[in-house]
Amino acid sequence: MFASLFVLLYLGHLLADYPLQTDHQAAHKADRCATGWAANLTHAATHVTTCAVALALGALVLDDVALSLPVAVTALAWIGASHAFIDRRWPVARWMNRTGQASWAKHGGAAHVDQTAHVLALVLAALALAA
Repeated sequence: MFASLFVLLYLGHLLADYPLQTDHQAAHKADRCATGWAANLTHAATHVTTCAVALALGALVLDDVALSLPVAVTALAWIGASHAFIDRRWPVARWMNRTGQASWAKHGGAAHVDQTAHVLALVLAALALAA
C-alpha cells in the first residue's frame, strides 16, 4: 500500500507544483509580507487539495488503498504545512549554506534540494497512511 500511496501523493505534488501553480505564487510565495504569505498558503492549499483528490481516487479504484480519515486528515495537514515551510525558501538556503552547498545553490541546486525536501515530506505522509 505504501507504494500506491506515495505515487498518489507524488502525482498530487507534481500537479500542484507545476501546472497548477500560478506565476504569482511562484514569484511571491517566499516574500516576507501579507502578499507572500497569501501566495504561499494558497499554493500549499493547492497541494492539500490535489493530494486529497488523488488519495480519494486511489481509495475508490485501487484494491490496496484503504485510508483512515483521521490519519488522512493529519497526513494532508502535514503535506500543507511542510510544503508551506519549505517554500519560504530560507530553510533550503540555510541548509545549503550550512552543508557546504552555497556554490551549488548559486548554480540552480536549490530547486533540487527543495524538491528532495518535498519528496521526503511525502514519503513520511505515505508511511503514516500505510501504517
